[in-house]
Amino acid sequence: MSRLEPAFITFDMYGTLTDFAIGAAAREAVQDIAPPEVLDAFLHRFGCYQLDEVMGDWRPYDEVVARAFERACASTGVAYRPEDPARIFAAIPEWGPHPDVPEPLARLAARFPLVILSNAADSHADRNAAKLGAPFHAVYTAEMARAYKPRLRAFEFMYEQLDCRPEDTLHVSSSPRYDLQSATDLGVRNRVHVNRGTEPSAPFYHSHEVTSLAGVAELLGV
Repeated sequence: MSRLEPAFITFDMYGTLTDFAIGAAAREAVQDIAPPEVLDAFLHRFGCYQLDEVMGDWRPYDEVVARAFERACASTGVAYRPEDPARIFAAIPEWGPHPDVPEPLARLAARFPLVILSNAADSHADRNAAKLGAPFHAVYTAEMARAYKPRLRAFEFMYEQLDCRPEDTLHVSSSPRYDLQSATDLGVRNRVHVNRGTEPSAPFYHSHEVTSLAGVAELLGV
């Protein structure tokens, strides 16, 4: 296999680099009021509605979380308390990296310009990125792009800011749904799925699959 030499390595942050504990936070928020038999259904719906809420026009991320949470409550019969999603949103910038991230990420940063494209709020993104243990060339958010992933506009904004073509980059994500399908559609040839078990593998949408960030570093020979 020829050596990969991308102009930029672009990353999803939440879930791929950051241990995005939103499901655990939601479980903790409702476990005192949700009947045990509906708790798993509530969490599944909350995840589904988060994706649904980012498919339209941009709105602040705290509203995305709150609307998805409220819809999950309504669809499963759990009482909605506005303070629950507010607490979840406020906790997000405190979440740090997966244990496998800092060391290989630092090695990658010593060789390649690293870029984040995240659905994070502007007020959260730099705080989460600072916990990852490596410098970034740029951190771009949905708030800057006025579009959330998986919308193509979010990716197009990043390429415009970097003044590069999609095919000049290597994109790394744990999410086929939010990232890798869009990257494929826009012509990113080198797409790495970090399979953390949160979504099914979708081989058509990745060119490489690894189970930790060390696998990305190995793929790039660093």
